[in-house]
Amino acid sequence: QVQLVESGGGLVQAGGSLRLSCAISGRTFTNYAMGWFRQAPGKEREFVAAVSWSGDRTSSADSVKGRFTISRDNARNTVYLQMNSLKPEDTAVYYCAAAYSSGSYIYTGARNYAVWGQGTQVTVSS
Repeated sequence: QVQLVESGGGLVQAGGSLRLSCAISGRTFTNYAMGWFRQAPGKEREFVAAVSWSGDRTSSADSVKGRFTISRDNARNTVYLQMNSLKPEDTAVYYCAAAYSSGSYIYTGARNYAVWGQGTQVTVSS
């Protein structure tokens, strides 16, 4: 089984930046497509960004396009979410997730992801 641990969340002013990291441990020899999701209080969990196992394909939600960038370093078993130009509406708990997959597949639906991290809080003040 694989485990995911997110880090890098915190409190930041609007317009600021944060970089979230997701460390992958356990069965890291298995190929995984990775994704970031977020959930704000009183709202459903929503897709933020995804990257393929090979790293050559990415996808992001319209609400974060041009501001957030997902990337991965398979040698370090880590996935990143660089968040720039943060807005108060980006405030949420951010979750890292893994989907068993190889090659260039990416997934935007939460149901495709088998393993989830515990989440990290991101708070953007106005």
